[in-house]
Amino acid sequence: MSLNVSLPPELENRVRQHVESGLYSSASEVIREALRLFEAYQSVQAASLASLKADIAQGVADLAAGRVRELDMDEIKQRGRAARAARQST
Repeated sequence: MSLNVSLPPELENRVRQHVESGLYSSASEVIREALRLFEAYQSVQAASLASLKADIAQGVADLAAGRVRELDMDEIKQRGRAARAARQST
C-alpha cells in the first residue's frame, strides 16, 4: 500500500535527520517506527484509564456498602510522626 503524507517542515526535517543518522534507511521506516511507538503509548494510556475506572468503581462500591469513614488529618499526622520516630530510634 502506498500512502502520501504531508508533514509540516519541522517534522519533515526531523524525519530527514533520522534517516541521515543512519538508524533508518528511509522515511517510511521512521514513520512506521513512530506509528508502532504511538500505538504502544495508546495501549499504555488505555490500560491506565481502565485501571483508574476500576479504582473509581471500587471506591463508589465501597461508599455504597458503607466501607468508608471520614478522614481525621490530625490522626493521620500523629500516626506518621509516631512511625517516623520509631524508625529514627532504631
